[in-house]
Amino acid sequence: MSKFTKEEKVMTVKMYLEGNDGINTIANMVGVHRSVLQNWIQQYELHGDKALETRYTNYSVQYKLDVLNYMNENGTSIRETAAIFNIPTHSTILKWHNQLEHIGIDALQPKKKGRFSMSKDNQKQTKKQVPAEGSVEALQAEVERLRMENAYLKKLNALVQNKEKSPNKTKRK
Repeated sequence: MSKFTKEEKVMTVKMYLEGNDGINTIANMVGVHRSVLQNWIQQYELHGDKALETRYTNYSVQYKLDVLNYMNENGTSIRETAAIFNIPTHSTILKWHNQLEHIGIDALQPKKKGRFSMSKDNQKQTKKQVPAEGSVEALQAEVERLRMENAYLKKLNALVQNKEKSPNKTKRK
């Protein structure tokens, strides 16, 4: 789906409000689904140009509950509620509704987005602790390393001997 600027959205809504073309014709001309255009029209009629701006917002738990309570008390549809509260898409309210029903109020808590920061405390914890030379742990680690090295060399030697004994060798002519 392509992104539209505020000006493009306003121009499209005004084309519809002039009444020359139907909603399906304009939606096809612009390249959006008719429901998207209906959403733009509803928001424009209720809130003006400002409703069509691109925005990224974090909603509080109380605001989410207020929106859901309004929808339940007044019997408005999800799309109407999104237009009334100037929420960019109705799927946001649908997600809140499903989370509240299935998980509970804790699901409406805002979550941190992005990666965790690597503070100095985290970096210290991620580095392996190197035991002091001559300690029991250091000696055990060295014994384990030597055992692995010895096992690797034994397997390598066995493979070389198998290859030399193999009758499948091809001779060059």
